[in-house]
Amino acid sequence: MANRENPWRRRRFWAGGMTLAFLALGSLAGEAPVKLKLYDYYSKWNVERPVRQRTDYIILHTTEGADAGSLHKVQQNGEANYFVDSAGNVYKIVDRRKVALHAGRSMWNGRTDLDTSSIGIEVTGYHDGNITAAQYVALKELLSQLQSMYKIPDERVLTHSMVAYAAPNRWYKRSHRGRKRCGMLFAKRSVRLKLGLESQPLKDPDVEAKRLVIGDPYLAKVLYGSAREQEVAAKTITVTAEANVISKNKAAWDIAGPKYNSAAILYAFPDGTEKRGNEIAEADWARLPIGTKVVFGESQRDNEQEGVQEIGVDGQSVREIAGDEYNRETTIYFLTDGRIKRGTELTEFDLLSLPPKTRMLVGYVCVGYVTAIKTAADLCGKRWNFPSTFYRLPNGAIIAGNTLSDAGTPKNTIVFCRD
Repeated sequence: MANRENPWRRRRFWAGGMTLAFLALGSLAGEAPVKLKLYDYYSKWNVERPVRQRTDYIILHTTEGADAGSLHKVQQNGEANYFVDSAGNVYKIVDRRKVALHAGRSMWNGRTDLDTSSIGIEVTGYHDGNITAAQYVALKELLSQLQSMYKIPDERVLTHSMVAYAAPNRWYKRSHRGRKRCGMLFAKRSVRLKLGLESQPLKDPDVEAKRLVIGDPYLAKVLYGSAREQEVAAKTITVTAEANVISKNKAAWDIAGPKYNSAAILYAFPDGTEKRGNEIAEADWARLPIGTKVVFGESQRDNEQEGVQEIGVDGQSVREIAGDEYNRETTIYFLTDGRIKRGTELTEFDLLSLPPKTRMLVGYVCVGYVTAIKTAADLCGKRWNFPSTFYRLPNGAIIAGNTLSDAGTPKNTIVFCRD
């Protein structure tokens, strides 16, 4: 689909701080002038977040919750650069030049860790709904300004659902697309045209290259189908109210992702009983009754990290947890005797005989040890305090980067970064 340049786009300007961004060129282009109501609402994490070295993408998210709770959550965790509420107000959460932790485990065209190369915009709304008229106006103007500033073409304005991917698990044996439906509506051609986006990705480059497999066929149809296919698929799922209901072809993971077994998720069974994810026994996940409703608390933290998994808790075997990637170099095992091994360093017999309480990281690499002259930041750069970076301390504890002080990291701590 051709990307036709709007001659007025590149002449728009940016107004920072608490002032309003005002576009006077609208009347010259035959449109009413646009005021962007832009406010400072910076996260406490804004000061220490690193500046991005490049900005190649804009990634759109939906909150899956209402204004107040969602805005508070995003601001507290520094999960976006901008937040657009239902009234069209735009809040600056993390400086547009800095890394906002909004994309989580992500990949596009072979590039991973897209937080370091993208601007994240959180929009109050739901992946299978629509946004308000005021949001369309504000988001269109915000996108126009950012695209002009960073020279980002329409086809690189992506949705979180396009870039998010998951490591193997009990249901999918390979790393797969379909971990999130967040922002899905912004892939629909009708919505993009209302936002001034005249071109878009027509296929998933990572599925095409076989780096990933499709884990959610419905989502793939909405993201990359024809305009008619997108509308039909979205309408079908909405009318039949099946989006958050377990079916023959849809398991708990497909709906809730990595937090499927957490206390934040409620399962309402067909017989009227209810249980939280953490109250369901490991053996029962494979036989949850069809028709079970999956209920999310308002304003879930959509970017919750997958983190360290454990045999006997997250699955009964390495195959159940890591699928076909159980014996890869990027699957790290923390053995119960204190040793740390990559999947390629263990025999097939050893891998299939690992006992409960063995911990695992899937899709990670070891970047080295902290020493008297080499800090965590020396080993993994600006990612040292990201929640997706893990540290194995000398006492055996494994902690996330956002809970650690670089200066206070003990010597001989081993550092693991997402591949």
